[in-house]
Amino acid sequence: MKSLRKKRRIQLIMLSFVALSVATGLIGYAMRDGINYFRSPTQVIEEPPTLSEIFRLGGLVEKGSIRRDKDGILLFRVTDGNTSLEVQFKGVLPDLFAENQGMIGMGKMQEGIFIASEILAKHDESYMPKEVFEALKDQGIYQKSKK
Repeated sequence: MKSLRKKRRIQLIMLSFVALSVATGLIGYAMRDGINYFRSPTQVIEEPPTLSEIFRLGGLVEKGSIRRDKDGILLFRVTDGNTSLEVQFKGVLPDLFAENQGMIGMGKMQEGIFIASEILAKHDESYMPKEVFEALKDQGIYQKSKK
């Protein structure tokens, strides 16, 4: 009787381990496209992403760089104070998108240009995405204003 109970307990433990392993594998597989790494323009230039890699690019919209081409595609440059990167975007911009303001774009590199599928901008006068703030602070560009 004890031997049968011991066998059942071991089988239950093994079945639980297999189920946990399968669940972990499925979660990892489902998230493989959902994880987007943040990069500053300097990081993109120093370590170029693969052609199919989707990532987030953040920094400040460079002053005087916003323009639209004849097809309605928005072109602008994003800088971290050290390096600038050309960005191309077709779509609706956030209301607060402007020059010298923090932004994060999601997309991929194509022939040296960041093709953004989504653009996010700050939502009030004091907010800047944490990743952008840290990258600019590391470059010595951004100093938090005192009020």
